[in-house]
Amino acid sequence: MPSPLTPFLLLLLLHLTSAAASQDSDLESDCANRWIHIRHLPPHFNRDLLSNCSEYPLYDDFCPYIHNHGLGQKTHNSSHSWYRTDPFMLELIFHRRILEYPCLTADPNLAAAVYLPYYAGIDSLKYLYGPEVNSSFKHGLDLYDYLAHSESPSIWNRNSGNDHFLVMARPAWDFSQPLSNDPPIFGTSFLELPEFFNVTALVLESRAFPWQEQAIPYPTSFHPPNLALSESWVTRVRKSRRSTVMLFAGGGGFSSNPNIRRSIRLECENATSMNATGSGYSNFCEFVDCSNGICEHDPIKFMKPMLQASFCLEPPGDTPTRKSTFDSILAGCIPVFFEEISAKKQYTWHLPEEEYDGFSVFISKEDVVGKGVRILDVLMSIPRAEVRRKREKVVEMIERVMYRKHGSSLGLRSKKDAFDIAIEGTLKRIKSRIEEVSANRVE
Repeated sequence: MPSPLTPFLLLLLLHLTSAAASQDSDLESDCANRWIHIRHLPPHFNRDLLSNCSEYPLYDDFCPYIHNHGLGQKTHNSSHSWYRTDPFMLELIFHRRILEYPCLTADPNLAAAVYLPYYAGIDSLKYLYGPEVNSSFKHGLDLYDYLAHSESPSIWNRNSGNDHFLVMARPAWDFSQPLSNDPPIFGTSFLELPEFFNVTALVLESRAFPWQEQAIPYPTSFHPPNLALSESWVTRVRKSRRSTVMLFAGGGGFSSNPNIRRSIRLECENATSMNATGSGYSNFCEFVDCSNGICEHDPIKFMKPMLQASFCLEPPGDTPTRKSTFDSILAGCIPVFFEEISAKKQYTWHLPEEEYDGFSVFISKEDVVGKGVRILDVLMSIPRAEVRRKREKVVEMIERVMYRKHGSSLGLRSKKDAFDIAIEGTLKRIKSRIEEVSANRVE
């Protein structure tokens, strides 16, 4: 005689089967045109590279910063959101995060894009600072050989690499040495190899001309694991009293030759001796000296001053962009740019060009260095109501430029962070590129 529970179990099984089918259907719908295939790469293209973290005498020992999948060590033991993050570890951060992407597929034929988990920036160190400095034109050739000839070449050949993308956690200039340079200059030739012209490269700073590069935000030290901690920080930023007009956190400016950093340092030195009574501020300028990299992995040195400043000055340095731009946004400090290529022409997915007037200030470096324009005068002339509007816009952008922690709560995952926006932009770019290539073939 059948058990009296049998009809119930059958009904339950039917319900679960129906629910699973419904979920599969929902996933298919949600992931339409969003499927990503992670290309299998041997460990010498990623994981094995980390074992060499202390082998470059001319470069920092980056062993402490590979912890927590590239987030680095916590700033202190009780911290839940703050880490000593090195921005050059973005390749590790991105790799870990993409494993949580909801639309992964094992079938490359279903994929709208193919991710290469290659740690290009870390692999470049042997050419930039190591024993292969005179062979930098070879950077990437072994990867291409593997993709196009060794393992499942049909995945690459299907779209000639147009659907592939990777993260290169350095400025694009570091991968742009002309192949013809003899002797070589600083950098590798990865982005100059014709074999990779079709691949989308997500970099910390892009050049102005190649279509395949796209700059994405430098990682800051803030990686919240849940919505409560993220919102708590935003609340603190909104409530923070802005007692300083402008702040510069950085190094340089000590050269006798005219340049924007020197002008900033001299103006700040003069401003600190001025009486701020009646201005609504306690002081006009604060200079946080970050010379010799002393601030790089210690956010406490600059985040508190940034929380107390209305404007954060973001002059170019060795290259046009600065990690400090994203630190300032994280602190609700209105960024002040001196070159459009420092951000406006870079991070178009995360900081759309048409929004810059709403959250930042632009002062031409030529006006400051060559024409004697005082930065403080420009900033003090901005009406208080406009300053408040700009700051609120900056605060609204915090989620867009931070990289939340891997394994974060579902509530926080519902908010798009820098990784999510980078993936969205990559999928759109690859789709557009493949459609363009297909149209050209028809013609």
